[in-house]
Amino acid sequence: MSLGVYKILHLLGLALAMLGLGGAAIHALNGGDRESNQKRGLVAALHGTGMLLLIVAGFGMLAKQKLGMPGWIHPKLLIWLFVGAAFPVVNRKPNLAMPVLIALPLLVAAAAFFGVYKGA
Repeated sequence: MSLGVYKILHLLGLALAMLGLGGAAIHALNGGDRESNQKRGLVAALHGTGMLLLIVAGFGMLAKQKLGMPGWIHPKLLIWLFVGAAFPVVNRKPNLAMPVLIALPLLVAAAAFFGVYKGA
């Protein structure tokens, strides 16, 4: 696949992951809990598929560019680990939905910084 396709898949993964996590967080903010969320499987699938696309396309871009494992990848992986872990946190602790919604754009911006500026 071309580098452009990997970039598109990476952005699609970002959109799906944020859509799923945002949906779960809004449900929790509206007073919903795990058991009352009739579409929990859908939002979980969106988030999980998005996270999978993010990681596969990200490593695909690294391989395509023959970059190995540069140092700026490590903070990005840590950020995506936090984003991946946020979904079960929101489902189990609805009172943390607002801090998660506030932190998400900051985490995405930080990951974008490392990707664009290569940790500069």
